Amino acid sequence: MPELTHVDSEGRARVVEVAEKPETFREAVARGALRVRPETLELIAAGQLPKGDVLAVARVAGIMAVKETPRLVPLCHPVRVAGATVDFHLNKERSQVEITARVKAVDRTGVEMEAMTAVAVAALALYDMVKAVDREAVIEGICLAYKSGGGSGVFQRSEK
Repeated sequence: MPELTHVDSEGRARVVEVAEKPETFREAVARGALRVRPETLELIAAGQLPKGDVLAVARVAGIMAVKETPRLVPLCHPVRVAGATVDFHLNKERSQVEITARVKAVDRTGVEMEAMTAVAVAALALYDMVKAVDREAVIEGICLAYKSGGGSGVFQRSEK
């Protein structure tokens, strides 16, 4: 089993040393979803929720979260984000708002946490905006889907 990088030899928390690592292009994609009732998904699609354009608000919330990740996640390095997008797909079959965040940077450490934080905060913003009409909404499946760059190379989640 690999050694944990965020603890020292005595088990104390630490920020991983990256000063000697080369700067490389890094990219990460994360996914997640908000499962809602079918009638709630219809209201989202029609832009008829009482709080307005929920997708626009959630997109901005997710992008803002990318920039705040090192303040929210202990021991996470600040990185120079070169680009970030948050996109949505309304999946009627599953009654979900599917969320995809993509983050790019040129730095000494990856942007996986930034991408997953973007999905999590976008999902929370969506929940906040639909809860008045759908208290049964559930945030599901936040995960890293893809990452590239750095010494560990490419990771691609296999679809199940």
